[in-house]
Amino acid sequence: MIDVRLTREAIDPQRAIKLVESDDCGAVFLFLGTVRDHNEGSRVRGIEYSAYDQMAELELNRIASEAASRFLVDRIAVEHRIGELGVGEVSVAVAVAHGHRSPALDAGRYLIEELKKRVPIWKKELYEDGRREWVDPTRSPAEAKP
Repeated sequence: MIDVRLTREAIDPQRAIKLVESDDCGAVFLFLGTVRDHNEGSRVRGIEYSAYDQMAELELNRIASEAASRFLVDRIAVEHRIGELGVGEVSVAVAVAHGHRSPALDAGRYLIEELKKRVPIWKKELYEDGRREWVDPTRSPAEAKP
């Protein structure tokens, strides 16, 4: 079971868990990405996510299929929010279930890292001082410093 989707509604982590849980799975990995209140020394009031929906869902499915094959997992759910989110809101949920923890953890990490690199979802940070700036989701904080 692979379930991926984009949504404009609030993400419910329990939904992701319910999609993947099964009596034969001893491990459920859940990752939640949330909007933090700062970036590179600036106070953030929110993030606006936009996407090319059809292409994003296609690439999410491709990544989930790769993870399923690579880590031998068959219970994956990925949900990414689109639109304007405030600090503390969940922007992405990744859930993976497996009989053992290592495949669930490895697949979960693969999913979130590949999602950030490959899926056409863009984020614009909304700063408390009124600025709005596009952010490269693949760049680490260390790379952001001059």
